[in-house]
Amino acid sequence: MLEIAKEDILSRLQFDNPWWETGRGGKVIYENTPRRKYFAAFSQNIVDTSVRRAIVLMGPRRVGKTVMVYHTIRLLLDSGISPENILYVSLETPIYTGLPLEKILGYFQELFNHDRNSELFVFFDEIQYLREWEIHLKSLVDSFPYCRFIATGSAAAALRLKSTESGAGRFSDYILPPLTFAEYLMFIEKEDELIDTDIHDSEDSGYPSKKYEFVSKDIDQLNEIFIDYLNFGGYPEAVFSETIRQDPGQYIKSDIIDKVLLRDLPSLYGISDIQELNRLFTTLAYNSGNEVSIEGLSQSSGVAKNTIKRYLEYLEAAFLIRRVERIDQNAKKFKRAVCFKVYLTNPSMRAALFGPLDADSKVMEAMTETAIFSQWQHSKMIELYYARWKTGEIDIVHLDVANQSPSWIVEVKWSDRPHSSHSELDNCTEFVKRNPSVSQPILVTSKTIRDHDFSYKDVRFHFEPASLYAYVLGANILRNIDNKIKQSRARALPPE
Repeated sequence: MLEIAKEDILSRLQFDNPWWETGRGGKVIYENTPRRKYFAAFSQNIVDTSVRRAIVLMGPRRVGKTVMVYHTIRLLLDSGISPENILYVSLETPIYTGLPLEKILGYFQELFNHDRNSELFVFFDEIQYLREWEIHLKSLVDSFPYCRFIATGSAAAALRLKSTESGAGRFSDYILPPLTFAEYLMFIEKEDELIDTDIHDSEDSGYPSKKYEFVSKDIDQLNEIFIDYLNFGGYPEAVFSETIRQDPGQYIKSDIIDKVLLRDLPSLYGISDIQELNRLFTTLAYNSGNEVSIEGLSQSSGVAKNTIKRYLEYLEAAFLIRRVERIDQNAKKFKRAVCFKVYLTNPSMRAALFGPLDADSKVMEAMTETAIFSQWQHSKMIELYYARWKTGEIDIVHLDVANQSPSWIVEVKWSDRPHSSHSELDNCTEFVKRNPSVSQPILVTSKTIRDHDFSYKDVRFHFEPASLYAYVLGANILRNIDNKIKQSRARALPPE
C-alpha cells in the first residue's frame, strides 16, 4: 500500500481547521445552530483539565456529536484559546485511513512548533474508524500530559467494550442520546408558547415530574407536535431540514439504521449474515413497547436463539434498542428471565421503517411508551422495570436501589378512557395494595386530561397528558444536569 504524502495530509488538516487561518473571529461550522442541553456539561468537562483523561463522546448516529464538538471549538476560541492550539480531525476522511493518532498529532505539533508540554485541545471525530483506537488514544493520554484529547464515535459497542479493557482510568465516557421532547420544543421555538412553568423549591428525590409544575397552554397543539416528535423529532438535523421532514423514512433508514446494521455492527463483530440481523431488528422495531421472548423472537424472525442473545447485546450496545426486565406483582425479579420488553431508543426509527404515525394509529400507545422510556435514557441513576402477572401489568416501576422495593410507578396511556372507565385502573390498585411502599398519587398518562385530585379504591391518582409528561421528564432531567454544573462551578470558585 502506498503511503500518503505528508504534504497532502497537512493540506487536509489545514482544510479541516480553518481557524488556523481565520483566527478567533473566523466562522466555525454549525456555530449558529442551537446547542443541545448537554453542551454545558460536556464543554465543562473539556475545559476542566485537572482530570488527566480523554473524553469519549458516544451516542447513536446523527444525534449531534460532531455539532457539539464544533460548538466546543467555538467556545474555546471565544475563551481566548489560541486557534493554533486546537486540532480537529475526522477519522472518517479517507486520507487518514490507518494513520496512527500519534502521527497526526506529530504533524500538528511540527506545524506550529508545539512540544509535549504544550496545552492543546485535540478532537478525533468518528474514532471507531481507526482499528484499535483505544490503544492509540491511551498512549497519547500517557505521553502528552498537557493535551486535552476528545474523541467521538457512533459504534457504541466498540467504544464501550474496548474502552473498559484498554482505557481503564484513561477515558471518561460521555453519552449523547437522541433529542428529548423538551429539546425538540426548544429547537422549533415552541417551548415558551406551549408550556407554562411554575417552579417550586423542593428537595424531593422522587420521579422528576414532582420537582416542577408544568402546564400546557394548548394540549391539542402540544399533542400534534408530540406526534411530529415521534415521527422524526429525535434527530436535530431533521428538525431543521424540510427535505428530511418530508421524507424522514428515507433519511433515518438509509443514513442511520442501515449504516449501523449493514456496516458498523458487521465490521465490529464479524457478522456474516447481515439479513439475519436486519430481520431481528425489524421484528424488534415493530414490537417496540411490547413484551417479547427469545423463543418468540426466534420463531418470528427465523434467527436461532443463541444468535438472538448475541444480537440483542450488539443492538443495545449500539444504542438502537433498550431492554427492560420484568418483575412480578410482588415486585420480585424472575430467577430465569424468559420475557422482557424491548424499546427503540428513538421512536422515530419505527416510523421510518413502517410509516408515519398519526393520533389514531393503533401503535400510538406503544410508541408513547417508547418515547417516555426514551426520555429516561438521559438519566443514568434510574433503575426501571415493568411488572406483569396473570391479571395485570404496570408499564413503569422504579425499584429503590437500597431495598429493591418499588418506590413509584407510572401507567402509560394514550387515551382519556381510564379517567371515566375506572376498572382500567384495577391493575394499579392491585399492585399498590401488594406493595405499600409505592408512593401516591399514582401517575397515569392520558391523551388530554389533567387531574391531580382523583381517587379510586382508596388509591390516589394523578392524570397527566402523555405529551406533557414526556416534556416534564426531559426538562427536569436536563435541568438536574445544569444544576450539577452550577454546583461544581460554585465549589471551584474561591471564597469571597
